[in-house]
Amino acid sequence: MTSPTPDAAPAPARRSKITPERERQFYEAVLDQLREDGYEALTMEGIAARASCGKSTLYRQWKTKPQLVAAALRADRRGTLAAVDTGTLAGDLREAAMIAACTSGRDTRLTQALGHAVLSDEKLKAALREALVEPELAAFDAIVDRAVARGELAAGHPAVEFLPAQLMGVVRIRPVLDGRYADAEYLVRFVDSCLLPALGVSPRPAPGPEADRSP
Repeated sequence: MTSPTPDAAPAPARRSKITPERERQFYEAVLDQLREDGYEALTMEGIAARASCGKSTLYRQWKTKPQLVAAALRADRRGTLAAVDTGTLAGDLREAAMIAACTSGRDTRLTQALGHAVLSDEKLKAALREALVEPELAAFDAIVDRAVARGELAAGHPAVEFLPAQLMGVVRIRPVLDGRYADAEYLVRFVDSCLLPALGVSPRPAPGPEADRSP
């Protein structure tokens, strides 16, 4: 029986299966360390120690720190705009506002923890864009396309371009301006007072035939 040569290359590591519960533990370790220390101080070694696993386990599953962070942020979301379809543009935007409000506190803290790393780290930027930004932009496009198809909104309306920036921006800036997170009531008022008028859409549904009848 021959023994392996000392310089024999190890077999390629295969991605092992982990349970949803264990995956959740990994994500919680990532988010906890991210909130406490920021992105620059976040390390795979630190995450592994917090999650009581080997560093190689993390690399097999997610390859890089940016990919692991993006996956953790995506799993932490409590709703997605892709599920929004109320039948009206006003309803869709209000629903989008309520989804944004559900996680505005956690998302704002995590965004602050990421800090300038999002702008300076191209790999992180690409991972976050693929995991979080592009799906939400596609959902906004679908909301607009349905509104155009229903005749609620003119195709190519110039205010459409700014919808994502306005809704997501007010979520991020309210803690700075008012010292409070943007809750559902605040964001729905923002939709009714700012977004819908900018689109030329009445925040209230047009009265039906019954409303025109005299008592």
